[in-house]
Formats: sequence, C-alpha cells, structure tokens
Amino acid sequence: MNKTGLLGALALCACSALTQADEGSLRIGIEAAYPPFSYRTPQGELAGFDYDIGNALCAQMQVKCQWVIQEFDGMIPSLKVRKIDAVLSSMSITEDRLKSVDFTARYYHTPGKFAMKAGSRINDPLVDLKGKKVGVQRASTYDRFATEQLEAAGVEVVRYASQNEAFLDLASGRLDATLADIVNTEESFIKTPAGQGFALVGPDISDPKYFGRGAGIAVRKGDNANLTRLNAAIAAIRANGTYQQVQSKYFPFDIYGQ
Repeated sequence: MNKTGLLGALALCACSALTQADEGSLRIGIEAAYPPFSYRTPQGELAGFDYDIGNALCAQMQVKCQWVIQEFDGMIPSLKVRKIDAVLSSMSITEDRLKSVDFTARYYHTPGKFAMKAGSRINDPLVDLKGKKVGVQRASTYDRFATEQLEAAGVEVVRYASQNEAFLDLASGRLDATLADIVNTEESFIKTPAGQGFALVGPDISDPKYFGRGAGIAVRKGDNANLTRLNAAIAAIRANGTYQQVQSKYFPFDIYGQ
C-alpha cells in the first residue's frame, strides 16, 4: 500500500472508531438546580427524577450517559452547536421550541402554579397581580407566559437564571410571588424551612399555548436516530416497570399525567 492509501485507510479507521464511540454514549444536558427533578446531593453528586430517568433510558439503549451540567437557558444553544446530544431537564414540549429542536414523546406532565405568602388569594392572575413583582426562571415556559400575559397586564416580571434564586427572593420579601412547576415549588420550597409561611395559590397554569404537552427530551432538528431510540426507550421503561420504580422514589402520585 502506498503512503496516500495508508493515510486514507488510517483516516477511515479513525472515523469509524469515532462513530462507534459516539454511538456508545449520549451527552445529555441537565440543570443541577431544579429539585426534585435535578440537583446535587451534599456530596456533590447528581441526583433527581430527570437524572434517574436518563440513566434508565441509557441502560435500556445500552449506551453510556455523559451528563453535562449547565444553566437552563443555555441548553438549546448547546444542542445546536453539538456540545450535547440531548436535553433531559424538565423541558416542556412547546410549538415555539419545536421550531428549533425535535422532541421525544413526553416523560412527565405537571401544571404550574403561583407561590405566595400563605393566606394570599388569586382568582385572576392578570387582575390580582397587577403592580406586583413575580419571579420566573429565564428562558422557561413560565418566562414566556409572564412576558406575554403578566407583563402586558401590568405585572412586574423579574427573571432569574435558576428557579432556586427566585425562591430565595420570595422568601426574603423581594418578590410578591413566583410562578413555577407545582412539584418543584412544593418539594424544593414550600416543604423546606425557607418556605414556611408560603403556599401554592390560585388556579393551575397550564395553557397548552405556553406549556405544551408535557416535558420531553430535546434533540437536534433532524436527529432521527437519537429521537427514535429515545422514544423506544421511554416506551420500554414504562412497559417494564422501570419508570414506575424511579417515579416512586420521588413522588407519591403518577407524574406521567393524563
């Protein structure tokens, strides 16, 4: 074999090895500040429903999960520039996001709700919250709802890099309310010492225009290979009982939704 042929063969082998390595792992973006879905333990290890579901899916697909921790508003940009292969971080499937990424079928579905001081009442958020400060997580579906609905009605919307930051400002009196996922608010704020004296208030916030049809796993547009195998894995772990085992660690109810 001449030198040119040898170099070509080596390049081909390298490309083949890279493809096999890629097929044997999946780089998954996750936010480690959204309990009980994703968080760090006191020992600094990743934990949570999203994390355990991701590991169960990787085991079903017989690939290695490579978890990439980052802030939520950077997830889709990282996906687009191929820093990660998927986003498994309680990302709602919405028509707006579907313009940029593809989504698997949902893996859970919960509504949003306002948290305020206990005893507060909200009948119509657009009326009752006018002139008040409401915190939301930046780039979340709640941010879009707050921008188009609450801000337009005279509510002052304050945006945060993480939902935990909004909870801290609510507890300290710098916010009048925050709007977030009902389970996240209950588990990571209301039930904690910081959340004493606060409660979930008002109607469920679940308009499909803003909140879509549940949380799914995002992949790059046109990435049919990962989309297909992730969908198959979601169906498999729900059929074989693995999903229910993970769910029971975190919730006393069916989080998959109707």
